Amino acid sequence: MAEMELWFTEQQTPDLGFTCKITKTIYTAKTQYQDLAILETKQFGRMLVLDGAVQTTIADEFCYHELISHVPLFTHPNPKKVAVIGGGDGGVIREILKHDEVEKAYLIEIDREVIEASKKYLPEISCALDDERAEVIITDGIKFVSENKNMFDVIIVDSTDPVGPAVGLFQDSFYKAVFECLKEDGLFVAQTESPFYDQDLIKNVFHAVKSIFPITRLYLGFIPTYPSGLWSFTLGSKKYDPLEVDVSRIKRIDTKYYNPELHKALFALPTFVQEIIK
Repeated sequence: MAEMELWFTEQQTPDLGFTCKITKTIYTAKTQYQDLAILETKQFGRMLVLDGAVQTTIADEFCYHELISHVPLFTHPNPKKVAVIGGGDGGVIREILKHDEVEKAYLIEIDREVIEASKKYLPEISCALDDERAEVIITDGIKFVSENKNMFDVIIVDSTDPVGPAVGLFQDSFYKAVFECLKEDGLFVAQTESPFYDQDLIKNVFHAVKSIFPITRLYLGFIPTYPSGLWSFTLGSKKYDPLEVDVSRIKRIDTKYYNPELHKALFALPTFVQEIIK
């Protein structure tokens, strides 16, 4: 008898799917907010899936977590207090705490079960959540940001796709609240989807952020398991421009993707992406 093969498919667009061979379903749960699964894949190792969409994998998580963390943290000259909105897997917190000047990193996550599953099944990613400089707050990120003013040097919006509980994280009112939640020289970064498949979203977010923040920049990186592999991040800053950073002063830390030479290169956009944000 032939061995049965099991495959997981994420429908990334109505016309495109991303498929991985899986060897085991490690964990599944229906949380208060979403369907959660941890799968063992042949190609990427353990994979976190929320509502059928890949969030992170052991093999390529460093690409996303390093890009969304180190670009803003090396743009701000002294990021002491940092907040992560979403990101219950803990990967961004892990990267933030590689910066010695960070005194406190807050994880603001709405779904406690994502954190618990990540601690149990993705320890390589969630390993810093118990660090003494990390604090986990279970609440709605939109509510948290709107209730705290002039509090953070850097805010990182590590959201899921703009569906379900994450819809509000892509709206003008949220970016205005983020602006007010930041200190007078603060900055923030949000993941803003694929320039191949989400051009309207990128354009709308970029112009919304640009209408609020004096400095707005888009940068790109490669994340193999995300739709198209090419991913965008939007940075809004009150004072510091990532393109004016003295890269010779960027400390080399333990990374696999980000390095000082890449810092400004990430902002060199292909022509078709330049056209999106015109």
